[in-house]
Amino acid sequence: MSPTPRPSFGIMTAPMQVDYHDVLRVWREADAIPEIEHAWLFDHLMPIGGDPDGPTHEGWTLLSALAARTRRLRLGVMVTSNRFRPPAMLAKIATTVDIVSGGRLDFGIGVGSRPDHPLARREYAAHGLPFHDTAHAVGSLAEACTVIRRLWTEEKPFDFDGTYHQLTGAFGNPRPVQRPHPPILIGGRSSATLRVAAEHADLWNIPGGDLDDVVRRSALLDRYCVEIGRDPASVTRSIHLPVSYDRPGATRDAVGDAIGAGFRHIVLGLPTPYPADAARWVADEIVNPSS
Repeated sequence: MSPTPRPSFGIMTAPMQVDYHDVLRVWREADAIPEIEHAWLFDHLMPIGGDPDGPTHEGWTLLSALAARTRRLRLGVMVTSNRFRPPAMLAKIATTVDIVSGGRLDFGIGVGSRPDHPLARREYAAHGLPFHDTAHAVGSLAEACTVIRRLWTEEKPFDFDGTYHQLTGAFGNPRPVQRPHPPILIGGRSSATLRVAAEHADLWNIPGGDLDDVVRRSALLDRYCVEIGRDPASVTRSIHLPVSYDRPGATRDAVGDAIGAGFRHIVLGLPTPYPADAARWVADEIVNPSS
């Protein structure tokens, strides 16, 4: 029996209600702290918290800029809304970031904004983007994962005639640095999304909160993997947990509970404003607290 892999810790800096230089400061600091292994942005076009008219930076553009200013951190968007960009365009964007970063991209993708979140829902109409029903969104995600992987790996142009996506003469050049392709992280909790994760994900991410529900969702992913003949252990379990600067003990408890439940990829959400030496604080207070 192989040993249980040790947990890896990362940070999430949601790029809303914040200045670019503040995000850059935290990422560059984290890049120099070995205890922090990965860093993430989110994919919204308007704020989903705080001032609804406040600033929000586009995730993939910002990620490429941060990739160019860091050297060690693995990095990604947690998670890309599949509703925002056609999959072939997204594959090209992600390849570019993988090249800029020297092969450090973890490719995060999900269905897209929850239909019951009004602040997230409004960004579609505001940007002229369609908002399809959930069945359409999940089916589109499954096809997108297939298209993106093929663009990253196939040697010759291909056509794709799907229900949701159609491509003629599709071909990816250049290729990502990572071979056969960057790891694919799929985020979500619905049973339909978990079926897509079972087929396509190297990592699966879920927001923390109700740990009992999180554990049930993880068990459901296990079941779907077994149904298609995949080893459930081949999908790394990832969880996003909010950080409290004022109550680090509560955050440490949540981390311990998640690790005990089998989650080995821990993403710590940093609220704004970021304190001075925020990344060092995470390493000292959450990852390796003094006894």
